[in-house]
Amino acid sequence: MVELAPRNPQPNNGVGAQPIATGAVALVLVVLGIGSITVWRAYTGNAPESDRTVAARQLQVRTAQASEVLVEKTKGLEATQQESIDQLQMVQDQLQTMRRLIASQQGDTKKLSEQVAALTEAIEGLRQSFANAQANEPAAEQSQRKRSKETRTSSRKRHRSRG
Repeated sequence: MVELAPRNPQPNNGVGAQPIATGAVALVLVVLGIGSITVWRAYTGNAPESDRTVAARQLQVRTAQASEVLVEKTKGLEATQQESIDQLQMVQDQLQTMRRLIASQQGDTKKLSEQVAALTEAIEGLRQSFANAQANEPAAEQSQRKRSKETRTSSRKRHRSRG
């Protein structure tokens, strides 16, 4: 059998020769980094988790306040709307009352107009009868004058004949 030689004739420079040492150095660097971050957070009192918690609580408080404001405004709008509805109802009731009054007044006006028309006809009838009476009166007056003269003369004659 034939042994094949490696195709990569590059010399080993030592990086891959000691993988345990490289891993140990990387582990030490990671542990030192985590430790320094922990010491830094403890010393400054600045922890992102607590900042996030505080920010979440502030957001909840703001949301609750906004909700309360919206509830108050909604209640105010409901009260205003109810007042408007009540006022509208009052105006509608007044309008109905006014319509009834106007209808009643129109009925009264119609009755009065009919009464005035009847009175006008009666007055016109009286005028006509008065005009007819005046037209007939001169003839009646003349006949009454003649009768009264005849009555006078006849009574004079009676008085003379007796005396």
